[in-house]
Amino acid sequence: MSNPQTSRAVPRSRKATLGLATVLGLAFGGLSGCMSSGGSDVDALALAAQTEPPDVLYNQGLANLEGGRLSEASAKFEAIDRQHPYSEWARKALVMGAFASYRSGNYEEAITSARRYLSLYPGSEDAAYAQYIIGLAYYRQIPDVTRDQKESARAAAAMREVMERYPDSEYAEDARTKVRIARDQLAGKEMQVGRYYLERREYLAAINRFKNVVDVYPESRQVEEALARLTEAYYAMGLTSEAQASASVLGQNFPDSPWYRDTYQLLQTKGLAPREGGANSWFANAGRMITGA
Repeated sequence: MSNPQTSRAVPRSRKATLGLATVLGLAFGGLSGCMSSGGSDVDALALAAQTEPPDVLYNQGLANLEGGRLSEASAKFEAIDRQHPYSEWARKALVMGAFASYRSGNYEEAITSARRYLSLYPGSEDAAYAQYIIGLAYYRQIPDVTRDQKESARAAAAMREVMERYPDSEYAEDARTKVRIARDQLAGKEMQVGRYYLERREYLAAINRFKNVVDVYPESRQVEEALARLTEAYYAMGLTSEAQASASVLGQNFPDSPWYRDTYQLLQTKGLAPREGGANSWFANAGRMITGA
């Protein structure tokens, strides 16, 4: 994954240096006055840190990122946002803070920060990166196919935003790959449920799931099995024409598939063979979706 800005340090300006010296002078002067008038528990170093210029905090945050000190990096970026809100440094710090949260595994914080960035700076140079971070945060939470797949759907939607809104960005190609993986996971969940119904001989419920895989996820790896399972379900119900038609779509698109070989053998047990289902049938439409025609 590309990591823009983490290796680029911004030079500290003369103006910022003078500003820091002035602030530190005031801070220590105030501190000595307080102590001379009765003592104080004020921590001079903490007070100095609170008045650090934004460019210094930003470079410290980058250094912490590069050194793997993610919580320290997040603290530096948050300090910029808090002390210098709506400045250019705050803009940069917000997206880098989102990245630091993502790297730390704090995915909800990463998503919240990245979304805030997009609401404040939708047309900025780092908007594509912020959207990409949202997609990554959802993508890393995709669970096993046996569990609820809402994170897969969110990952696919967020990465599609990267593709559609920022097609020329450096993140678009990886986003396209992750959309395909997330959608394949969603198709896999449909297949799991369909197999469950098929095993229980609830054929209509199974058929609806397998059809959904073909209709909604025609590019997924699950389509071969979905068509084979459709044939199996129709065959079990005695709907031979539908069984032949689904086998025909499978054979036209995946002629070398083991699923097609098994399906063909299943039909032959009753002297049947794959046969097209007609130009206006669901099967003809399914065939066009799979081939992209």
